[in-house]
Amino acid sequence: MTTDAPLAAPIADRRPLVRSHHGDDVEDRYEWLRAKDDAAVRAHLEAENGYTDSRVTHLEPLRETLFQEIKARVRETDLTVPVRQGGWWYYGRSIEGRQYGLQCRAPLAADDDWTPPRLEVDVEVPGEQVLLDGNVEADGHEFFSLGAFSVSTDGARMLWGVDTQGDERYTVRVKDIATGEVLPDVLEGIAGGARFTPDGRFILYSTVDDAWRPEGVWLHRVGDPTRERDVEIAHEDDESFWIGAGFTRSRAYLVIESASNTTSEYAIIRAADVPRLIEDPASVPRTTLWNRAEKVEYSIDHAVIDGRDWLYVLHNRDALDFELMRVPADEPDARGEIVIPHSPGTRLESVDCLRDFAIVEYRAGGIPRVGILDYATHEVSEIAFDEPLYNAGSGGNPEWAQPVVRLSYGSFTTPGTVFDYVVSTGELRELKHVEVLGGYDPADYGQERLWVPSTDGTLIPVSLVWKRSFGAPEDAARPVHLYGYGSYEHSIDPGFSYARLSELDRGIVFAVAHVRGGGEMGRAWYENGKLTHKRNSFTDFVDVARFLVDRGYTTPDRMVAEGGSAGGLLMGAVANLAPELFAGILADVPFVDALTTILDPSLPLTVIEWEEWGDPLHDASVYEYMKSYSPYENVREGVTYPRILAMASLNDTRVLYVEPAKWVARLREVGADALLRCEMTAGHGGVSGRYNAWRERAFQLAWMFDVLGLAE
Repeated sequence: MTTDAPLAAPIADRRPLVRSHHGDDVEDRYEWLRAKDDAAVRAHLEAENGYTDSRVTHLEPLRETLFQEIKARVRETDLTVPVRQGGWWYYGRSIEGRQYGLQCRAPLAADDDWTPPRLEVDVEVPGEQVLLDGNVEADGHEFFSLGAFSVSTDGARMLWGVDTQGDERYTVRVKDIATGEVLPDVLEGIAGGARFTPDGRFILYSTVDDAWRPEGVWLHRVGDPTRERDVEIAHEDDESFWIGAGFTRSRAYLVIESASNTTSEYAIIRAADVPRLIEDPASVPRTTLWNRAEKVEYSIDHAVIDGRDWLYVLHNRDALDFELMRVPADEPDARGEIVIPHSPGTRLESVDCLRDFAIVEYRAGGIPRVGILDYATHEVSEIAFDEPLYNAGSGGNPEWAQPVVRLSYGSFTTPGTVFDYVVSTGELRELKHVEVLGGYDPADYGQERLWVPSTDGTLIPVSLVWKRSFGAPEDAARPVHLYGYGSYEHSIDPGFSYARLSELDRGIVFAVAHVRGGGEMGRAWYENGKLTHKRNSFTDFVDVARFLVDRGYTTPDRMVAEGGSAGGLLMGAVANLAPELFAGILADVPFVDALTTILDPSLPLTVIEWEEWGDPLHDASVYEYMKSYSPYENVREGVTYPRILAMASLNDTRVLYVEPAKWVARLREVGADALLRCEMTAGHGGVSGRYNAWRERAFQLAWMFDVLGLAE
C-alpha cells in the first residue's frame, strides 16, 4: 500500500557534549553530527533528504515548469567573446544538452589584430582547436569543477586542474597542444589557480594545510611525473595568513603575496631569475616592498614609463578608502609619489597596469565604476554608463600592450554585455549582448534604489527590481524576495538572472538589502558590520524588512528572505531576531554554528577568520558577543518561526554540512517547520553542471513560491 503522506521529520539523537570556555559551560546535543564518516551521521543526512523530498513532492510539477522556463530563456549552444593572448583568440563554447563548456582557440589574423572575431554557433571557425572539453573530463563523476586552466605564453602547452569531490583540492595535468600528448605530470591535492611561468618551463602552484589555508608556493618542472622534485619557494608560517603568487601582466616580475583579512605583504622576484629558484631558492634576490604592519593592506603592479620600472602601490596606510602611489622598482624604499589621493567615500578597489595606461576600479555612491589612468597626468577618466543601477568591471585583459580594455556590464534588467573600450578614442564597442530567448524586453521591468533608515539612523541602500505590469512596488502589498549578505566587504551588485525572471513574471519584487559588513559604501561600511559591530548587519536587514512592511510594499506573510554562506549567518540571525517579519527563509550553505566553528582552530579557515569575527577562544568579550548572535546558540522557545529551507553540501570545506544539520535539529526542538537538503556529492558552490544548477534553483524557487502561496 502506498501513501502520499510525507514522512515523519527525522529527530536527531541527543548526545550531550559539554563545551567549556571562559567559565561558560554549554551543552551541545548535536555536535556528534560532525563525524562525517560515521554511518549514523550519513543515515541521518539521508533521512533528512528523504523527509525534505516527501514534503515537497507536490511541487515536482512546478519544479519542472521552472526548470523548463529557465532553460527556455538560455541560448544553450553559444560562444563567449574571444580574448586575445599571444598569437591566439581564446573563447568558450557551450553546447545544448551538455553540462559543461569547451575551452577553444583560433589563430589571430595578424599581429596587430585587436578586434575579436564575431563568432556564430553554426559557422565554422577557421583554425579552431578544442583545448578542453569539460564534459569529457566530468564523465563518470557526479561532481566536476575546473580549478585551473593555463596556456603557456608561446601557446604550445596547456594545463588544467580538476576537482571531482567538491573539496577544492585539485589534480593538475599537462598536455602538448600540437601533438595532443598528455605529459607525465600529475600534481595531486593542490590548491586552485596553478599556472605556467612565462617561459613555460615550470608550473607555479600553491598547497594548503589541513585547515585548507594556502600555506606554500611551489615550482614544478614540466615533464616531472610527480611533485617529488618540486621546490617550495615561499612558505607562510603564520596561521592567520595565506599565501599565493602570480606574475605581473608585464611578465617582468613574480609577485608573492602573504595576507590576512586585514594585513598584507608583497615580495617581488624578477621573472628572469625564476628558473634559478628551482635550484636554490635562497640564492635568488627578492624585494619586500613593505614589511607587514597590522591593518595595513596593499597590492602592487608594474609599469614601465619612459624606460623606467615603477611599482604602483594601492594601499590603506592612513587612507581608509585607499590611495594609489608609485615608487621606482629599483628604489622601493624611496619616498612614494601619490598618483590618486585618498578620497573618503570613494573606495579604490584595484589597479591593473598595462603598457600604456592603467585600469582603475572603484566605488562611489554604492555603484562600481571603471576608469582609465593616464600615466603622464595621473588623471582618471571614468567610463560612463546610462543606467542608474548597474555592475561594471574589467575582465579578459591578459595582454600587456593591448590598446583596448575588455569590460563586462549588466544590471537587474540588462543581460550581461561585453564591451571593448578603445582608450585612444573613448569609443565603447559592444561585442556581445547576452540574448534572452522568449521575447524578453528590458522595458517591461523596473529597477530603483531606496535608502532605508536603520535604527541608529544610518541609511541602508536597498535595490529593487520588478515587472512593471504589476504596478509600482509601493502601490500595493506584493510578494517580496529579500536577499542579503553583509560580510568580508563583499558587495551584492545589480546583476541579471535568467531564473529571477520566473519570480518577476509572477509578480514578486526582488530586493537586495545592502547591509553593513558588505563593501557597497566603502571601507567604513565594512568595518561597521564586522567584529564587535557584526550585529549591525542583522539589525540593518530587519530594519529594511520592517520598512518594506510599514510602507506597504509587502506583508510578513508575503515576504521570504534568502542568504548564503556568511549570508546564511545573516538568515539565521534574523530568524531569531524577527521571526514575525518573514513567511520563509532560504539559507544556502549557512554559517549558522559560528561560535562553535570559530572556537576551534583545527577547523578549516578558523584562525584566518578571527580577523573577520573576532577570537572567542582567547577573548572572553568576543566569546560573549558571538554567543549573543550565533544562530544555533540563540534558537528561541515559544516563538513561531517562519518556514525554513537549509541547503548544505557534504564536501563543503568552507561551511561544513554539520552547521545547518545541527541548526535544523535545534529548530525542530522548538517546533519550527525546518527542512534540510544536503547534497552528498558537492562543495561550497553546490552542485556542478549548468543543468544541475538550474534544477537546484528551480527546487529553491518552487519552495519559495509555495511559501508565498504562488505554487498553484
